[in-house]
Amino acid sequence: MFDIECPDVREVVLRALEEDIGDGDITSQLTVPEDLKARGTFLAKQALVLAGVELLPLVYATRGGASVNILHGSGTKLEKGAPIATVEGRATTLLECERVALNFMQRLSGVATLGRKHVDEVAGTKVKVLDTRKTTPGLRRLEKMAAAAGGVTNHRFGLFDAVLIKNNHITAAGGVRQALEKAKRFDGPVEIEVRTRTELDEALACGATRLLLDNLTPEQAAEWVAYIGGRASTELSGNINLGNIKSYAQAGPDFISCGAITHSATAVDISFRLELDDL
Repeated sequence: MFDIECPDVREVVLRALEEDIGDGDITSQLTVPEDLKARGTFLAKQALVLAGVELLPLVYATRGGASVNILHGSGTKLEKGAPIATVEGRATTLLECERVALNFMQRLSGVATLGRKHVDEVAGTKVKVLDTRKTTPGLRRLEKMAAAAGGVTNHRFGLFDAVLIKNNHITAAGGVRQALEKAKRFDGPVEIEVRTRTELDEALACGATRLLLDNLTPEQAAEWVAYIGGRASTELSGNINLGNIKSYAQAGPDFISCGAITHSATAVDISFRLELDDL
């Protein structure tokens, strides 16, 4: 699920290690014998959906190597106290990599955990929950991997892999019809946002196959979805959260996109415990 061979992933891990370690972990160098061996265990300090654990071998390999044993993969639901992974090697290596390893797993597991909560809320409906481009700059690929680990369906990755005609595009293009006509040059998925019934009718008349309905109430969404009647697939977005996503799902759309999954996820609590005994 987490592709550590992906250049984007490797680059962000290397950048994070450089940011934290720089010229060296001064504290460990001064206080810990260079040849001292140790083991460490990553532990879930709360219930969570795990994500990013597959980055651990890359983190440690970058700093001279260590033996990593991953006990649970991304997407696994863990209870408080569950061990996540163990690592053995030079104590100085384990200590200098500790914070970067935790930062990635805590942040990404936070995204996966929040994503799973949204997915669970719409269980029993046909709705697929989508993530958005509202991600931490530089961490989009990892955060979308984390969202997928939580059961969320990835929306477009960026501005380059799908067409999503929003209200400002419609304004700049001169209208719904003009925007859709120009978008026909793209050989891939095309979605358009409609704000009024007039725009909706125009989009359907132009052959739109996927419609974005933004900032509607659940009641309005149900009316619009019923009116569309399967002539195009529908996505709801705008002010949707854990407290109301079920009501929106019951309106009958095909998709619900929720930016909070990435932009408002809280890091989960994971700890690292170092041990020296029996090595």
